[in-house]
Amino acid sequence: MIYPRKIYPELLSHAKTPQVTVLTGMRRTGKTTLVKQLLSDLPNKNSIYLDFQRLDIRELFEEKNYEAIRNNLISQNLSPENMIVAIDEIQLAPDSPSAIKYLYDHYGIKFIVTGSSSYYLKNLFSESLSGRKKIFELYPLDFGEFLTFKNVNFTDSQWKHGTFDKLEYSRLSSYYNEYIRFGGFPQVVLLENEKEKIDNLKDIFSSYVSIDIKSLADFSDERNLYNLAKLLASRVGSRIEYSKMSRLTGLSRPTVANYISFFEKTYLISTIGVFTKNIGREIVKSRKLYFCDTGIANILTDLNSGSQFENSLYNQLVRNNQIQYYSLKNGNEIDFIIDGKLAAEAKETPTSDDLSNLKKIASIANVKSIQLIGRNLSPKFDNYIWGGSII
Repeated sequence: MIYPRKIYPELLSHAKTPQVTVLTGMRRTGKTTLVKQLLSDLPNKNSIYLDFQRLDIRELFEEKNYEAIRNNLISQNLSPENMIVAIDEIQLAPDSPSAIKYLYDHYGIKFIVTGSSSYYLKNLFSESLSGRKKIFELYPLDFGEFLTFKNVNFTDSQWKHGTFDKLEYSRLSSYYNEYIRFGGFPQVVLLENEKEKIDNLKDIFSSYVSIDIKSLADFSDERNLYNLAKLLASRVGSRIEYSKMSRLTGLSRPTVANYISFFEKTYLISTIGVFTKNIGREIVKSRKLYFCDTGIANILTDLNSGSQFENSLYNQLVRNNQIQYYSLKNGNEIDFIIDGKLAAEAKETPTSDDLSNLKKIASIANVKSIQLIGRNLSPKFDNYIWGGSII
């Protein structure tokens, strides 16, 4: 069964244009499935799917004679006119964008390509396919997509202006707790057994290390990378302190910075900057860290439930919004400033004191709208929204 993804309508619309359609993201997020669905749904059936994990197919696009590449495609029962070529795992053939550019410019061949890393694709395509492509980024499932994969109905609420919905909490809280613990990789979501979910998450991370890291970067010591990833997972929601991480790992500060930059460019982690209006009252240099999937963070370290919730909430919010955080020199913070207009604070079981504190700090930040977001049902307080309503 093919489950819809929110990105798909826009992806399909662009796939009908002449430009190169590029789909990137961490592996196992469902890129191959979406590309095959595109080929099925496009009215033009003069198409072919090529998997660059196969050496013989990869060698075809390493051919220096680009005319020979076209002739080979035609020999596979494709008409010379209005050809669509879908390429999976394009990062495995670093020279292929030159061939794509030639075939696009001279013959109008439509290309749909996937790759497992923005680190590679954005840099590689920035010049060779300038003005000829659009990049789409695919992430693990958000909570709405998670429910869709579970065949559970839900209502798309206006959460920014909503209140706590006890009925939806009662109906969906078990699903939300599962989402917080195991994340949103499609294969993991569809598994029923907890051990299988954990094993699958470990396999995803192992593939990231053994395939993405080895093919995209000159990092020779996998153990150092693994130890740093574990250390980062234990600091979800915290500011990145490069010097401290250097001391804890035994790596130089520049090496730590390079590794963290690589992790972010390959979708393992995400960092956010501080919201600044009054530089004298804020910490402006440090960035806060989150993992792009809470399930991956959980297999690297034993995350406490509060960090799990905050990390999942970040992933829910960041898909359609610009996210920053706010911090005063005395240590008081607001977890998320959304589009510079809404101050949102994550609390597992919110209280009236949490709301008062949020109002006070938001006033200092000069952010007028606030929203307290909780994971659990608070016994004596209801002036907040449930995190599971953000879908």
